[in-house]
Amino acid sequence: MKNPHPPEFVVLYRWKLKAGKEAQFVESWSEVTALFRAKGSLGSRLHKGPEGFMYGYAQWPSAQARRKAFDEPIDSPWFEKMSEAVAESLPEIVLEPVADYLVLPRP
Repeated sequence: MKNPHPPEFVVLYRWKLKAGKEAQFVESWSEVTALFRAKGSLGSRLHKGPEGFMYGYAQWPSAQARRKAFDEPIDSPWFEKMSEAVAESLPEIVLEPVADYLVLPRP
């Protein structure tokens, strides 16, 4: 069944990590996601890909909500820890949701 309330704004992030920094990156991404959820994000998913790449998928209710969250200063060491783990950051890709069939797991 199709999601009746899909996100309006989705961003795909891609990073090549430094060797041995995967755990630091995952922990940092998780903490940064929690910070942005408190500012209106609909959450994220993080995926490990081949050749040391990580792919992050973040959902927002709108482009405006994301812009507002990024414009407000956030004082947190997690951003720096995440950056320290990255060897290469590729440009983000804005995606337009057209069909959403993800099902959240039940606790």
